[in-house]
Amino acid sequence: MADYRNPMLGSPLEVKVLTRRFDLANSASIAVYVAHEGYQALKKAFGMKPDEVINEVKKSNLRGRGGAGFNAGMKWSFVPGQTTKPKYVVSNADESEPGTCKDRVLMEYDPHQLIEGIVIAGYAIQSHQGYIYIRGEYRYLMDILDRAIEEAYAQGYLGKNILGSGFDFDLATHTGAGAYECGEETALLNSLEGLRGYPRVKPPFPALIGLYGCPTIINNVETLSNVPHIISHGGDWYAKLGTPNNGGTRLFCLSGHIERPGIYELPMGFPLRQMIEDVGGGVWHGKKLKCVIPGGSSCPVLTADEIDVPMDFDSLARIGSMLGSGGVVILDEDTCMVKAAWRIMKFYAHESCGWCVPCREGTHWLKTLLERFHSDGGMPDDPDTALDVSYNILGKTLCPLGDAAAMPMISILKKFRHEFEEHLKLGSCPYEKRAVNVA
Repeated sequence: MADYRNPMLGSPLEVKVLTRRFDLANSASIAVYVAHEGYQALKKAFGMKPDEVINEVKKSNLRGRGGAGFNAGMKWSFVPGQTTKPKYVVSNADESEPGTCKDRVLMEYDPHQLIEGIVIAGYAIQSHQGYIYIRGEYRYLMDILDRAIEEAYAQGYLGKNILGSGFDFDLATHTGAGAYECGEETALLNSLEGLRGYPRVKPPFPALIGLYGCPTIINNVETLSNVPHIISHGGDWYAKLGTPNNGGTRLFCLSGHIERPGIYELPMGFPLRQMIEDVGGGVWHGKKLKCVIPGGSSCPVLTADEIDVPMDFDSLARIGSMLGSGGVVILDEDTCMVKAAWRIMKFYAHESCGWCVPCREGTHWLKTLLERFHSDGGMPDDPDTALDVSYNILGKTLCPLGDAAAMPMISILKKFRHEFEEHLKLGSCPYEKRAVNVA
């Protein structure tokens, strides 16, 4: 992962909005944040009506950076204005998607940006309590966030009568136990309530019945961190940074077989080929590209012939994939796609909560089939069986984890069927044989 303290690891093609304070010494402190326009957006928001704040976020075309890509302002507008129940703002910091690590640096290097975004969201829906739900493996970030929250209370940016506005807002952190499932918003809410992290049936959606049965908005860390910039500079300004209906910049996590892996902030719609070749320095060791996982392990893969595509939600959807969480994984020509599929399925079989039979049983059997297939025990019907099992998972589960497992499996089986056939023909993995011969 790129070290933002070393400017040599950045790229001149970056457009730094969220990451512009990362290079500053002690960037996580409130003193540095306030000295560089921090909390100015909150002051501006208090001079606006709550509906005006929501409309500005709508206008920005900010779409959920956790993977769903739903318009954030629209999501906020679903929260009822008149209700006797309390309302809640929850930041989803359960960043668990393989290939994705951008929320971690946002919390580590600029936590006040997130805090300010949460308070503005609270003001917009007239909520007075927020939570940051952090994945179990990110426990060390709680110290950074808790310290930042204490600073915000001490300086009057949290608590009672914030900045003399008459608006009250409290914020706390909460950690999970390390379950991928709790990245799904309703499973997260159950975990936050002290229950097991199982997904809930939807509808009703959290905007109406969420935390403790009350109206709740849940947004990803990156999504909320964008809010202060939208309020400061305007929704139109933010929208123009990206492509139509895909406003702003995006933190892309380049990993895998790439010369310069790291986290890069680029405009929405940035060309994937240019991202690989100019930003990432190309495929490592001068090898050829085989395929790209464009948005985290749950996304359908793209072959080397499909990378002339803008990296935004709509463009990737048109060619049958997804932008997801922005985890761009590069795989070179020596990658065995059977083994890649097995490793992906091993993850989803382990992380399935077991609530839905298609997911619980399907991911287990796909993992078992692929492991046996790659270990020289494949049978001619296995590819068709794997495809059939995948389609029996797809769209048949309470939450998207089943789809997250099925979609990459289906795309690999369709686009790299010849590799499965080559395994059968040789009776072993051809890529491992090549590695032995080279050695």
